[in-house]
Amino acid sequence: MTPARRLRNIVGGSAGNLVEWFDWYAYAAFTLYFAPLFFPAASDTAELLQAAAVFAVGFLMRPVGAWIMGVYADRKGRKAGLTLSVTLMCTGSLIIACTPTYATIGIFAPGLLLLARMLQGLSVGGEYGSSATYLSEMATARHRGFWSSFQYVTLISGQLLSLALLILLQNTLTEAQLSSWGWRVPFFVGAGLAVVVFWLRRRLDETSAFVAEDTQNALRSSALLLFVKHPKEALLVMGLTAGGTLAFYTYTTYLQKFLTNTAGFPKATATEISAAALFVFMLIQPAVGALSDRIGRKPVMIAFGVLGVLCTVPIMTTLATTTNPLTAFALSLAALVIVSGYTAINAVVKAELFPAHIRALGVALPYAIANAVFGGTAEYVALKFKLEGIESAYFWYVTAMIGVSLLVFVFMRDTKLRSEIVHE
Repeated sequence: MTPARRLRNIVGGSAGNLVEWFDWYAYAAFTLYFAPLFFPAASDTAELLQAAAVFAVGFLMRPVGAWIMGVYADRKGRKAGLTLSVTLMCTGSLIIACTPTYATIGIFAPGLLLLARMLQGLSVGGEYGSSATYLSEMATARHRGFWSSFQYVTLISGQLLSLALLILLQNTLTEAQLSSWGWRVPFFVGAGLAVVVFWLRRRLDETSAFVAEDTQNALRSSALLLFVKHPKEALLVMGLTAGGTLAFYTYTTYLQKFLTNTAGFPKATATEISAAALFVFMLIQPAVGALSDRIGRKPVMIAFGVLGVLCTVPIMTTLATTTNPLTAFALSLAALVIVSGYTAINAVVKAELFPAHIRALGVALPYAIANAVFGGTAEYVALKFKLEGIESAYFWYVTAMIGVSLLVFVFMRDTKLRSEIVHE
């Protein structure tokens, strides 16, 4: 494959990933506005708590999506898995965009919202494994860390675009208009973009690693095969994901609410702080990925673990009391720079652990399980601690889970030196 064609496939796969995550994060970005319409309650925290519970249910569906579409991508191809995932995401976004509020249809409103998030959970569960595997297999060994980091570049880009749209709407609509109908706009936009991505993904090339394994009639991918033949690798994925995903969701999706609900910033200011920090975070992902190509994956992950254990409590404690937007931005960015030691390379590390015939499932399913338990519940646990008056306990919880992942980083092999990806 020529370098130009390889680059075209990487860009095409990444663009689809961006739209997938735009749709996924639009829910988190606009929760502050639609939560009262679907979950009327006595306090802002209670409304956010119920909306966060639906967000968490979407994560619980991710292991199911990872299982179904991981097997599908291993058997039918990475390209087929990517196409199916974006179809499910489009459907979920359309349901959210069109669902009437609690005042109109009562309990059916949160019920439909839940159904939509379940479909999106299935989609994202399959998207992660398929896209991580596709980008890792499409890249050359010399620059695999660099190119695979674009999975999180596009993931963060999707989140940034949802925040950018929120900022645009906050500056063009009144708060009453945004709370009444403006929050539906991103879900219509996401559904439309998903249709475009469906067409783009149909034009991608299949990876040589999949073609070679398919030609050789390798073992057929299944959850049983994964946990019987590769139990150590599956547990490694869960362990390295636990602390990383909890830290990631703490400083991305939850940060906006934390700055509003705890630090007391206005909604618009909190959104702008989050967006600015995420933009810089996005830009440094390829640099960290390239660093792992030079010094190895293991030292980069250990740096995240050590700094995360030492700095999480001081950063969160100071963020909770600051009233200066620049200070809040600096602290948020510092936390995200630390988390980059996980986000930039976790996809390639997982892909390098498994042989091609079970790689998409091996990347997706253990990750989705850990992500559902720790990442998907981050907002809910944080808000529950706050509701109980012990918010600082959440800071220590994040620290402890990063510590668990640090132990995994220390004792696992460096996948750059011993990679299962052999075809380029």
